[in-house]
Amino acid sequence: MALSENAFRREGWSLRDRPYTAYKLFNSLFLGLNVGTIFVIYRPLDPSVYSLGGILLALAMLGVAQLYGRIMTMVWFFRISLFVELVVLAMVLWFLLRPYGWMTALLIYAGYQLTFAFGSYLVRAETLALDDDELLRRVDSAKQIGYLLGMAGSWLAYRLFEWWGILEAQQKVYALHWILLPVELLIIALLIVAFRRPQSS
Repeated sequence: MALSENAFRREGWSLRDRPYTAYKLFNSLFLGLNVGTIFVIYRPLDPSVYSLGGILLALAMLGVAQLYGRIMTMVWFFRISLFVELVVLAMVLWFLLRPYGWMTALLIYAGYQLTFAFGSYLVRAETLALDDDELLRRVDSAKQIGYLLGMAGSWLAYRLFEWWGILEAQQKVYALHWILLPVELLIIALLIVAFRRPQSS
């Protein structure tokens, strides 16, 4: 049976359209800014790590899928979205404190694999939560605009770093994380504001 609006339980929760759209825009902007950094951060890892990580990711996604009957609710959509963003924040902070090395590369790789494990769930839950063609259009447009702005911002940041005398790839990626930190904090704030909790009776 296909998932329907009845399969997604709101339980008094709702979304605020504008904060949620802004959340998705900045979430995609973060992705656009960050997309090139992993090629530098992951350098210490052996290629076999990616094979093992792929297997664990598939198993994790399978496990999440088995929970759909329980977590297809607005409250779990919020909790899992917030959990994913907190994991990303922890990775940014860890990298700023301990920027390079095998352990940092492994932890950041594991962190991203953990967030990817919820990817399919978050896409499906979002579609059911928005339940409005116009809102879906605005959110999907915001995602693409945010990603394009992030990629452009990343290119500009790297050029500015070079102008300031920051020439090595590792130094550039480290400097970029000081931009990623406030962006991720803004993402978390927008996410919290975007979800309207049930009114107390």
